[in-house]
Amino acid sequence: MLKSELAIKISSSANITISDAEKVIEAAINSIITTAKDGQKVMLIGFGSFFLSGRSETERRNPNSGEKVKILASKLPKFAAGKAFKDAVNETSTKINEKTNKFIN
Repeated sequence: MLKSELAIKISSSANITISDAEKVIEAAINSIITTAKDGQKVMLIGFGSFFLSGRSETERRNPNSGEKVKILASKLPKFAAGKAFKDAVNETSTKINEKTNKFIN
């Protein structure tokens, strides 16, 4: 699903314009990125968590030439799915209420 398709779904379920839905999506994405960039975890209970993980600097060998190559330290964005999301995807006891589009048990 593309961001534009998501905006159409949100606009119809939330009874707002597609333009407003696109603004909400952009604001949510920017807020998640900014918060994670500051080192904080973003937890959406039932859906999942966004957080940063670190990779330390290391040295590897180039397989073609055999010379040492330095791999710089970096931050990796990660997502961990929540229980309700996992259950909904696996169609266990959690279902989505068609009227509210929220997870129910």
